[in-house]
Amino acid sequence: MKNLIFFIFLLTSLPSLAQMGANTDDAAYIKANYIKYEYQIPMRDGKKLFTSVYVPKDQSKKYPFMMDRTPYSVAPYGAGTYKTSLGPSPQFLHDGYIFVYQDVRGRFMSEGIFEEMMPELEVHKTNKDVDEGTDTYDTIDWLLKNVPNNTGKVGVWGISYPGFYTTAALLSRHPALVAASPQAPMSDLWRDDGWHNGAFFLVANFGFYPGFTNRQDAQPTQRRGGHFNPGTNDGYDFFMKMGPMKNTNDKYYKDTIRLWNEMIDHPDYDQHWKARNVLYHLHDIKTAVLVTGGWYDAEDLYGAINTYKTLVKNNPATPIYFTMGPWVHGGWARGPGDRLGDVYFGGPTGPYYRDNIEFKFFSHYLKGTNMNLQPVNTFETGVNQWKTYKTWPPKEAEEKQLYLLPGGKLSFVAPTAGKDSYDEYVSDPANPVPFVPGKSMDMNREYMTGDQRFLAGRKDVLSYQSDVLDKDVTIAGNIWANLKVATTGTDADFIVKVLDVYPDTAANTMATGPGIKMAGYEQMLRSEPIRGKYRNAFDKPEPFIPGQVTPVNWELQDILHTFKKGHRIMVQVQSSMFPLIDRNPQTFTNIMKANESDFKKATEKIYTSKAHPSFLKVRVME
Repeated sequence: MKNLIFFIFLLTSLPSLAQMGANTDDAAYIKANYIKYEYQIPMRDGKKLFTSVYVPKDQSKKYPFMMDRTPYSVAPYGAGTYKTSLGPSPQFLHDGYIFVYQDVRGRFMSEGIFEEMMPELEVHKTNKDVDEGTDTYDTIDWLLKNVPNNTGKVGVWGISYPGFYTTAALLSRHPALVAASPQAPMSDLWRDDGWHNGAFFLVANFGFYPGFTNRQDAQPTQRRGGHFNPGTNDGYDFFMKMGPMKNTNDKYYKDTIRLWNEMIDHPDYDQHWKARNVLYHLHDIKTAVLVTGGWYDAEDLYGAINTYKTLVKNNPATPIYFTMGPWVHGGWARGPGDRLGDVYFGGPTGPYYRDNIEFKFFSHYLKGTNMNLQPVNTFETGVNQWKTYKTWPPKEAEEKQLYLLPGGKLSFVAPTAGKDSYDEYVSDPANPVPFVPGKSMDMNREYMTGDQRFLAGRKDVLSYQSDVLDKDVTIAGNIWANLKVATTGTDADFIVKVLDVYPDTAANTMATGPGIKMAGYEQMLRSEPIRGKYRNAFDKPEPFIPGQVTPVNWELQDILHTFKKGHRIMVQVQSSMFPLIDRNPQTFTNIMKANESDFKKATEKIYTSKAHPSFLKVRVME
């Protein structure tokens, strides 16, 4: 939600920027072949939602609807002003649909008060009981009755925040909604964009809310949010000088941003966040669904994977499709998708998705065309090829344990060392581990495949490496970290990274950056933190007992990657990743309200013994 999608919103909303990202031929085609209408569509509680509808001028036949509900504005507004692109991709534009764009409740020109991921209700007793599901239902009903020459079929799509609104559209359970594609959907605001297992994603959230907050009342407006200017491009230095999290308000926001304050006031997974978890409601779904995500989505990887898994589990008779490619947040929507940072994926992957999966899915369910689409279409990184499966994770994948061993070794063979075998490092909040080399005030999506050799001199990063592989090893599915730790503090973050270490003979590719050598490259495949006080329950933090060996287990999310013969598998463990993740004071306290005096050094031990084994639980394709 917080970075790339905001740029996409600007790109598709502002006329000056839209010309940069849209095909000028498509823009001319839209004006020549579509008529734009603007409506204020009434909801059951009386609020009206601003909606732009683009109708084909050729009225000799009927068309299905394609709808996108968004908090990022349906601009441009006004008669005679047109978007420069319509639909998920140009194929839809030229194939002919009625395109619908709606400002969701409380955003831009729609009435009401905006709530982040408005809680969904299981029961709607009166017309005052509204949510995104009822707003979608009322919108579809109005469109069917008031827009002529429609086929009575509706498809919905959206990326990131609009992906959440697509998921919520399923809860309308309107019979005309026959196809939906939540793409990189936010599913649980606490877990997707805010906290990863309790660790706050600072740089992704801090700069987002000033721009997102264009209004905090019920008054429709075309006004956009402001831009926070930090005065530097050095995020590491800026956030270190900012100090504790409470200084975000004391120094900068001055308690003026309601949505930011909701994050500051609710660091635990309390009822505020539980009410914003749409996964709880994904039952009794009849609509065909295509869930799409990217393996290198730094924002809503959790949302895509868990939306799919929840839908499949709760709706076994419903057609549910799943696609994961080698993409960043929304990276499949435009561009070739052939690389990320220094890593090359063998060729374009975006067009394959847009032409052979997304377009065919909607065309089949909305227009009755043929579709030969497997339930699961995933891109296998490492060998760079598309794979299809009946289920995800693949049933063929066998669960194994990848152990951290003494001497920085990594093996599928369990440790035999004595109970006191461990590695340790000092975690210092005054000198946190950077998440990227160099200066950045952004989340830097390339960090998801970034070379970790820049950390080679850090004594607070532990590395465990396998022997050179004598055959390919493919991991397919979710990864769980199972660490046995001890700390001298009362709280601690632990971050586990899974890396593919290239051989010294690896050649550069067309994606390799200047001054970079792929020989010996340490490519990150997955990283995920946990704030230790949430190790037993996200809603009930508890301190560590200093010096006591403690299990800390958490999910790193799914991958589909082949470590090729001649490569090595590496696992790294550290306790900071700044400023991607805020600093943990390492004392048991409310970190959002902590003082500078609460921040203390701590020694962290990672056990590698037979009595206290630390390992990753992975799924290996045999």
